[in-house]
Amino acid sequence: MKKLVFIFTFLLPVFASAQFNYSESFPLDNLWQNVGNAGFSAGGAQFLSLAFSPSGVPYIAYQDFAYADKASVMKYDGTHWVNVGNAGFSAGLAIYTSLAFSPDGQPYVAYEDEEEYYGKAEVKKYDGTNWVNVGIVGFAAGMVGYTCLVFSPKDGQPYLAYKDYGNSGKATVMKFDGTNWVNVGSPAFSAGEAYYTSLAFSPSGQPYVAFQDWGNSYKTTVMKFDGTDWVNVGNAGFSAGSAMYTSIAFSTSGEPYVAFKDDGNSEAATVMKFDGTNWVNVGNAGFSTTVAHYTNLAFSDTDQPYVAFQDWGNSYKTTVMKFDGTNWVNVGNKGFSSGEAGFLSLAFNQTGKPYVAYQDGVNSLGVTVMKYDYQDGIIDLQQVPLFLYPNPSFDEIYIETSENQNHSELSIINLDGQQIIRRQLTEPKTQIDISSLPSGVYFVRVTGERAVQVVKFLKQ
Repeated sequence: MKKLVFIFTFLLPVFASAQFNYSESFPLDNLWQNVGNAGFSAGGAQFLSLAFSPSGVPYIAYQDFAYADKASVMKYDGTHWVNVGNAGFSAGLAIYTSLAFSPDGQPYVAYEDEEEYYGKAEVKKYDGTNWVNVGIVGFAAGMVGYTCLVFSPKDGQPYLAYKDYGNSGKATVMKFDGTNWVNVGSPAFSAGEAYYTSLAFSPSGQPYVAFQDWGNSYKTTVMKFDGTDWVNVGNAGFSAGSAMYTSIAFSTSGEPYVAFKDDGNSEAATVMKFDGTNWVNVGNAGFSTTVAHYTNLAFSDTDQPYVAFQDWGNSYKTTVMKFDGTNWVNVGNKGFSSGEAGFLSLAFNQTGKPYVAYQDGVNSLGVTVMKYDYQDGIIDLQQVPLFLYPNPSFDEIYIETSENQNHSELSIINLDGQQIIRRQLTEPKTQIDISSLPSGVYFVRVTGERAVQVVKFLKQ
């Protein structure tokens, strides 16, 4: 891998400049960057669900504290996060929000409507102007939990998996046939109560559901619909111990993978796959080494499994890891979020960049979305100069970039890798007030479309 090369200058009045090649080992080569402002929602948020439209626009659905805990959806317009229709559009309090796109690009949201329909399922779609009901409201047999909405690749119909309190808390899957919500196979097909239901389709179009199985010692079970019945995929309760936050996804070769918080391995993250006969570990079990909550699994465009989780070994911040074929390795820095992160949701855009949404503990529990700009340690860098002066400085610094760096993003980062100041560059020369920063060493990082420059400076 290429090695970092820096040119740092601390002499006055000489300019400080830096040009470098990328190295994933450099501690500030985090490259996780905010998408829009951190904590952009109107208030606190939970039950986050991140998805990309067919045109590549990121959308986020969540329970919105600023609107009586109802459902809201926002999208990123390239500059700001904006509401999709009215904020707080659900009839009542919305729990377990799940966002998915129809084949024609319409956003759909499913959730448990806690108040208006006594905790029954509700699904709405955005028709370009309003959020409208998909089928009748409260269509499930009773209260629901852990709703997970996915569109079938075969018939384009929305499927909804959930914990079915109207049927002893077991797993049920329903689909919308264009007129009504109908059961897929028998309702309540799990052996016992089902928590953390996660739904995915195989490349051939079969629906699979992973869940924490209370009928099998709270361990992980995966079942699939064979066209007639729901049947176990391998053994029921195959995890080493009790499992939480189950998340299922498929490789392009059709192998189902499941990530979960593994109580059988010190509550760390574990990923297993079904090899056609058995469920086997992908790399080491408990690879996160510390407690992992909100485990969320997704595959990159290069067919690598990625897992995002709340990392208890790093101040409850966000960490993302990927399996390189042999080991689980960090994607950027461990614990890269500014503070404690909850309700994580991981997704890839059309160009293969991973995005993570989370409840942001240092931004009033609002929604923050971050993306990892470069994968697999490969960046096509231009050698573009970056000038910073005066250096050292007491109160202000000036940043000068070339003309083609206009509209880049500038970040000032401390030695702990925390982003202290962030702004968009619109002019070749930018003045920044640093008078409020504690004395010490900082880094300025300017990230453009095809270039990243870093320069170090001293605040006196």
